[in-house]
Amino acid sequence: MNQYETVFILTPVLSEQQMKEAVKDYEKFIKADGGKIVSTEDWGLRKLAYPIQKKSNGFYNLVEFQANPSLIADLELKFKRDERVIRFLTVKMDKFHVAYAERRRNKNKEKA
Repeated sequence: MNQYETVFILTPVLSEQQMKEAVKDYEKFIKADGGKIVSTEDWGLRKLAYPIQKKSNGFYNLVEFQANPSLIADLELKFKRDERVIRFLTVKMDKFHVAYAERRRNKNKEKA
């Protein structure tokens, strides 16, 4: 299994509850296909660098997970079909990226 990181932006017209449900849907999808969620982060409502679909804000979310490579194509297809998702990016993490992400998570825990 490889480790991946996905950042996706949800449309700002969703309520806070709908946004959380969308994130839970994707977590369930990853787990149902044999993946394991390492961490999730809700970055909140942020301004986009440029308008997308005539929207200038979006709910940013980060999901770090371990999965088989075959899951990524299915996950990205699900993102493309979901009207709630404005943009997404999935990256395969190498050992240096994994170490950096772990340090960043630990640093955030110390601040909280």
